[in-house]
Amino acid sequence: MDAAKPGKPAKPDWHSYLNRRMLICVFLGFSSGLPLFILLSLVQAWLAKSGLNVKALGLFALVMFPYTWKFLWAPLMDRYSFGPLGRRRGWMAATQALLFLGIGAIGMLDPHTQVPAIAAMAAVIAFLSASQDIVIDAYRREILPDIEQGLGGAVHVNAYKVAGMVPGALSLILADRMPWQPVFWITAAFMLPGLLCTLVIKEPRVYGAPPKTMREAVVLPFSEFIARGGWRNAAMVLGFIFLYKLGDSMATALATKFYIDLGFSMTQIGAVAKTVGFWASIAGGIFGGAWMIQLGINRALWIFGAVQALAILGFAWLAHAGADLPLLAGVIGFEAFGVGLGTAAFVSYIATTTDPRYTATQYALFTSLAAVPRTFVNSAVGYIVAETGWFLFFILCFVLALPGMLMLTRVAPWKEQP
Repeated sequence: MDAAKPGKPAKPDWHSYLNRRMLICVFLGFSSGLPLFILLSLVQAWLAKSGLNVKALGLFALVMFPYTWKFLWAPLMDRYSFGPLGRRRGWMAATQALLFLGIGAIGMLDPHTQVPAIAAMAAVIAFLSASQDIVIDAYRREILPDIEQGLGGAVHVNAYKVAGMVPGALSLILADRMPWQPVFWITAAFMLPGLLCTLVIKEPRVYGAPPKTMREAVVLPFSEFIARGGWRNAAMVLGFIFLYKLGDSMATALATKFYIDLGFSMTQIGAVAKTVGFWASIAGGIFGGAWMIQLGINRALWIFGAVQALAILGFAWLAHAGADLPLLAGVIGFEAFGVGLGTAAFVSYIATTTDPRYTATQYALFTSLAAVPRTFVNSAVGYIVAETGWFLFFILCFVLALPGMLMLTRVAPWKEQP
């Protein structure tokens, strides 16, 4: 057997998926994804069925502003410990317990008379969810060696997608058979496995001394990022992070409303569209994680991003064809597979772009920027759809996916591998 070249670490094999670190990524990825999918799918369906119009539903995306601004309070999580569990686990346990209560409580409000209160509660859930994401992302970056970041990112993305099955399929099916209040409490209970995981795992290794003051916690992560390649390179990286998933994010912002408008029932959406999308996204994430071992992150961003962009055109086809159930399954499956690929590469890119000394703040900055389309840009989606119709809207989303791909020549050259 040939020896590995000196100075060049051996590439991981499939056995890396079976270690304890990857199992932790499964539980924490699920816990990270569940609140977001509740806001995007379950709350959207609940309000749509109560009669809220498409413009108001689009504006509801604004309640998720914490995903965009979470880097503002991320330094607190780098600087301070919360409770006896430690710096990472303490913050995780607190946010997970509060999310369980908040998700259950929102379903007790009346969507016909308490829309402002629902919006406020949704914003609280988004704040807690964004805070949980800060510490989970930091924890995952700190427990995984660099050689496992790609695999760990794929596992996290898959678990994140699995979480979407609960509010996106199970909860919708239950909503056709029982009142909304117990549906929300049942959905909230799926936060508990992540909380139990947090209680039994260990604190990660500390890379260097934690910030001693809030000034250090705020200033050092940003100064390191800028010093690494200069202002121009920093702006290029941030621009790419904003644009890479812009088209896909817009295309799926009102997906549940789109399916309802085409004439599909809640059970069809839950049992067919969401189920097919679930398995396809899992396949995309697994395939993407495995192929990234050979491709490297740069080439994966090119190939997977192209598939992700092309998949948007499937929605335009469905909008033109109408309520065709087999076509719905095919379009959703291809789009979810492409997004599974693209997200696995994107998460891995973000992880390797952070400095382990300032994980929480830098990771929060990058993922906050990636959330801008989902929060502010997507808030205008309802107005765009009202003016253009669904078909032209999806064509626009495809066009908006191209600028991020063009930036790959600078931020992730095909011939260069990290």
